[in-house]
Amino acid sequence: MRAEEIVVKPLFTEKGTRLKDTERKVIFEVALCANKAQIRGAVETLFNVKVDAVRTQVVRGKPKRLGRFLGKRPNWKKAVVTLREGHDIDFFTMT
Repeated sequence: MRAEEIVVKPLFTEKGTRLKDTERKVIFEVALCANKAQIRGAVETLFNVKVDAVRTQVVRGKPKRLGRFLGKRPNWKKAVVTLREGHDIDFFTMT
C-alpha cells in the first residue's frame, strides 16, 4: 500500500488538539488493514517527521436505522502517533 492509502485523514477533535499541544501526539484515521509499522512509515514519509510510537484502535461502527431499514456504519481504525522531541506537524500552514 502507498502512504497516501494508509493515512486517510487527520482527526481534529478537542482531545486531539490538547494531545497535540501537550504531548506531541497526533490522531489519524488510517486504513483498516494497516499495521503499526506501515502507519509509522507512512506518517514519516508524508509529513517528514520522526515517529516515536504508534497506538491503534479499531472503532466499531454504530448500528443505524433509516425508517424501517436497519444498517450499520462501517468500522474504521484510529491511530495515535507520538512524535519525537522537536518534531511537529502543522496542518494549517499556507504555502
